[in-house]
Amino acid sequence: MEYVFSDRLKNLQGNAIREIFKLLSNPEVISFAGGLPATVCLPKEQIAKFTNELLTGEKAIELLQYGTTEGYLPLRQQIINYVKEVGIENISIDNTLIISGGQQGIDLTFKAFLNKGDNILVEDPTYLACLHILKTYECNAYGIRSDEDGININDLEEKIKKYSPKILYLVPNFSNPTGKTLSKEKRLQILELCYKNNVMILEDDPYGKLRFEGEDVNSIKSFDKYGNVIYISSFSKTVSPGLRVGFAIAEKDVIRKLTIGKQAVDVHTPTLNQAIVTEFIKDDTLKNHIKKNLPIYKEKKDCMISCIERYMPKEFKFTRPQGGLFIFGEFDKNTGISTVECFKEAVENKVAYVDGTSFFADGSGENTMRLNFSNATNDRIEIGIKKLAELFKSKIK
Repeated sequence: MEYVFSDRLKNLQGNAIREIFKLLSNPEVISFAGGLPATVCLPKEQIAKFTNELLTGEKAIELLQYGTTEGYLPLRQQIINYVKEVGIENISIDNTLIISGGQQGIDLTFKAFLNKGDNILVEDPTYLACLHILKTYECNAYGIRSDEDGININDLEEKIKKYSPKILYLVPNFSNPTGKTLSKEKRLQILELCYKNNVMILEDDPYGKLRFEGEDVNSIKSFDKYGNVIYISSFSKTVSPGLRVGFAIAEKDVIRKLTIGKQAVDVHTPTLNQAIVTEFIKDDTLKNHIKKNLPIYKEKKDCMISCIERYMPKEFKFTRPQGGLFIFGEFDKNTGISTVECFKEAVENKVAYVDGTSFFADGSGENTMRLNFSNATNDRIEIGIKKLAELFKSKIK
């Protein structure tokens, strides 16, 4: 049979990271490619305890039945207090929606606001799944230059005027892929600039709780007095990615549209999973869990940076994140190194990364790469970086 696929999918390639995962079934391969939390940080005993208590409790049947699309009410109530830690106050249940991971929040926002051919702005580089999702809606992404403290405001203003975007998508805390954090000053400037030009801001914050250095910065949503910011986050990096539980905070009219969009996708996020997360955040369980894990992440980050400094070519420049899961590197263009071309050989040498082209709106960045430091042991980090260094040094022209 000849398959006639839809226009939105027929030329769409798979998500680069999900495709890479298929290559990594060999446990000998040292992977810096994914965005996985450290395996030792996954709270399997605590999840088992909560699951047993929930399924032997008086609400067990309720947790196994269909739930409301908006989400498990006790979790939505807890979220109201939870987001006060990022400065978001004066919200109600009507401002909350439980989603199946943060990525669903991106999809629902695009579904609610974008028509075919519409434009959005993103930081260059940005989260590759955002670009992947955008293509399914047949829309256009344009990149904004990035400074050490996030997007360049002058470039943002110029591109708002040039492209009339409907949405600005940002990962302001320990950005995926760069690990950069947007300064408070820029957050305020972005909010005002987008409001004046009728641009929605989609603030994606999956890593904000994973700060192991420096001072916290309140969310863009915390400064929002106009109603043009949608804040999404998840518990994938702090509790478990397998539970697929996240949330969106926005004006109630926006939440209503996102809810309608979700009804057509998965009806609701699994109620049992939501209840498990509720148990984590209703007291200090999650706070203590994160506090225990932060030194682990910092040690891994420090280990990778030390290894990069020791082994990688001097032409390799890289970010130094204060939290999150990623380091982003760039080779001087005079080296002639293509991280795209080197990838296959790297995997043959039992080490993997993600080349930078998937993170740029225009597909550039062939001399860049993202490295995940959270999922490998320190010994494997050193072995993997040393192997990459040997490969790249051999390719310098």
